[in-house]
Amino acid sequence: MGRIYYVDHNTKTTTWERPEPLPSGWEKRLDGRNRIYYVDHNTRTTTWQRPTLQRVQNFTDWRNQRENIQNQRQAFNQRYMVAPGSGEAAAPPPTPQPAQPAPQPDDGLGVLPKGWERRVEANGRVYFVNHNTRTTQWEDPRTQGMMNEEPMPQGWEMRFTNEGVRYFVDHNTKQTTFTDPRSGSKTSGRTGSFGVPIAYERSFKWKLGQFRYLCQSNALPSHVKINVSRQTIFEDSFSQIMHLQAYDLRRRLYIMFKGEEGLDYGGVAREWFFLVSHEVLNPMYCLFEYAGSTNYTLQINPASTINPDHMHYFRFVGRFIAMALYHGKFIDTGFSLPFYKRMLNRKLTIKDIESVDEEFYNSLVWIRDNNIEECGLELDFTMDFEVLGKIDTIELKEGGADMAVTEENKEEYIRLMIDWRFSRGVEKQTKGFLDGFNEVVPLQWLQYFDERELELMLCGMQEFDVDDWNRHTIYRNYTRNSKQVVWFWQYIHEIDNEKRARLLQFVSGTCRIPVGGFAELLGSNGPQKFCIEKVGKETWLPRSHTCFNRLDLPPYKSYEQLREKLTMAIEETEGFGQE
Repeated sequence: MGRIYYVDHNTKTTTWERPEPLPSGWEKRLDGRNRIYYVDHNTRTTTWQRPTLQRVQNFTDWRNQRENIQNQRQAFNQRYMVAPGSGEAAAPPPTPQPAQPAPQPDDGLGVLPKGWERRVEANGRVYFVNHNTRTTQWEDPRTQGMMNEEPMPQGWEMRFTNEGVRYFVDHNTKQTTFTDPRSGSKTSGRTGSFGVPIAYERSFKWKLGQFRYLCQSNALPSHVKINVSRQTIFEDSFSQIMHLQAYDLRRRLYIMFKGEEGLDYGGVAREWFFLVSHEVLNPMYCLFEYAGSTNYTLQINPASTINPDHMHYFRFVGRFIAMALYHGKFIDTGFSLPFYKRMLNRKLTIKDIESVDEEFYNSLVWIRDNNIEECGLELDFTMDFEVLGKIDTIELKEGGADMAVTEENKEEYIRLMIDWRFSRGVEKQTKGFLDGFNEVVPLQWLQYFDERELELMLCGMQEFDVDDWNRHTIYRNYTRNSKQVVWFWQYIHEIDNEKRARLLQFVSGTCRIPVGGFAELLGSNGPQKFCIEKVGKETWLPRSHTCFNRLDLPPYKSYEQLREKLTMAIEETEGFGQE
């Protein structure tokens, strides 16, 4: 091939990358097992990755971003999740200050359980303090997690798995199901795959209630202490979490920062989850990377194998993410939607690639829409894969190097390419992550959710400023005064924040709003405003282009038709790509 490579006679290794002198302040060393590592005397840190000027700049950018985000902690604390049993959203409950208990009204629910106290914020919002566990919550403990008290249908029995997951036995048909046969039994209308009316099955609040019930049913008494230093928070957290039994991580968390005194009523734990989740992004750990150059969601870094302890770290991250879900805390930076689909064992589609690799997506779309035999591409079932300067040729299927891609088998080729794009070089790392996650929260508990709802659970929702959204939206083939545009904003004002977040997910690939609002929304080429374009026929469903934050909105004839089509697209389709 004539390709140049470089030989390091000191370590007896080769690389495709041209060797560069170490940046100022760096030193190369060997550990006790003759493994090479690098010392940064500027920051007094070490890494397994050989530092280059670009990697040092990436680290500097990450550190600056962390400082900027920490200055915006108020925005992080304003994320909320739907509160079961209420029609509104809930921000994280406040850390209570010493105060007189608020008088308990006669609401017909009886007295609070022992150790509980009802309090009222300055704005009149009621919350509850559990002095037994030193936690706060919006939900009334007298109604939280109430079980269905209706009698079981004839021939049915409720049982629990070894993990404490509730399931039901139908002795009439000798079948089992996780669906409560009493759910929706008195409600007419179509039922979905979980045995409840479809309207409820699509409800994020209902699904979240089911998940919380499983967490509450499997909670363990007492608490577990995690004592960390702010300077070495990632290493301290890794060491303590991995030395604990997985079931201990279901106990009440008591987080302590060394040298800082205070009671953890939830606020300290929220900060710990925020800091550790941002730390996994540290490029010097080489564990995760951004899914795209301007896509600030995460995917596993194929180069993570350079870290000899990377499998232990991925298991730790899996445990940590499961803890965030189990204890109802949010993380700072979420993963890509395809990564969530892998967690849920859902089939990946060509549309999933668009938000993480636009060039790869466009090439597959071109192959799908054109006759490759007429174009003479001469493709086979292989793919070149470069990581850490080394190029390997991977067979997409056994014997793929000797199998040509034709019009007849190109659908199989595209499907294998999609699977390869999301698993290339990270199969073991993904398994390590899922194993760690499954130790704390069985993946079966997530059966109700789709990938967008899983992102909402982990990252939370922000309060949407619809006026800011409107001001920073552009139009193609529409104007701001077009009736379809007027109807669109009327629809946005009418729906709740959960549906707004879902709509933003469909169009941009994430529910996250930048700190600067919609003016700083990112696309594939940097800042990219939300765009509404007139495309298609009135019988079509809306479509999205996540690389460009663009919504293709057909010219519907009435507001009712627009509302019906948008709602159907948000709740019942994947990726707006259906007609």
